[in-house]
Amino acid sequence: MHPSISGLLFHLSQLAAPDLRRDERGDVPGWVMVTLMTAIVIAALTPFVGDELRGLLEQAFAMVSS
Repeated sequence: MHPSISGLLFHLSQLAAPDLRRDERGDVPGWVMVTLMTAIVIAALTPFVGDELRGLLEQAFAMVSS
């Protein structure tokens, strides 16, 4: 195939193809949503299991600090 024809076909294929480059900024809204939902679940469960959670956290901190 002639080089100019192959170059033309390459450029046409690039124009026709969707932009597949990855956005390097990441998925901040999704990450924020997961964090927010986790905080809501913990806030909703705290009245029911607050003492148990407090005990687990105190035990975990004691294990780490010793």
